[in-house]
Amino acid sequence: MDIFSLTWIGLVITGLGTLFLIGEVLVNMRGLFALLGVGFITVYFGAYVETGSFIFMLIIYFAGILLIIIDGKVVNDGTLATLGLAAMLASVALAAPDLTSGLYAVIGVLLGGGASFFFLKVFKRREMWTKITLKDQLTKEAGYNSMNMEYEALVNEEGITLNDLRPTGTIRINKKDYSAVSNGQWVSKDTPVRVVQVDGTKILVEKIKE
Repeated sequence: MDIFSLTWIGLVITGLGTLFLIGEVLVNMRGLFALLGVGFITVYFGAYVETGSFIFMLIIYFAGILLIIIDGKVVNDGTLATLGLAAMLASVALAAPDLTSGLYAVIGVLLGGGASFFFLKVFKRREMWTKITLKDQLTKEAGYNSMNMEYEALVNEEGITLNDLRPTGTIRINKKDYSAVSNGQWVSKDTPVRVVQVDGTKILVEKIKE
């Protein structure tokens, strides 16, 4: 019996093809997964459609994957990814010889695409996805610093208000002027204050108790 006459075989072929192709997009397998994925998808379309339609369906399918990549790397709002998935599903469904086989093929794409994310737990993630998901923490150890170092050094420094803090105003510390905010208190002009906290470039001060 011809294996391609089985209605469920499309699920297996499209599932494996999508699994490896999306897997290649997610993890760095040096093209191995891409070759496997292209092989399975080529076998699927080659078994069910004529030469002219075969090329057309391949273009639609791989255009769908390209849209997913563009969405993930550039747009990152899910719109192109949705269109890409729809293109992939449409291509395998239209290539199927009957409705049942088409349904199996669609399910195969969905299952394969979902299962491909398990590769992230085993293999090295591609750098572009690492940057998109902001996996790197913005820490001093990683070379980043969200707080201005000059402002950070102001903690516990003393200064004087140049105008009323209501609760925001201007203070002077070591002959330099800064925008500051009191802790919900009205602080009069020419009042000695101390910096109690710095968040980024936001300076929180309090009156110095006599």
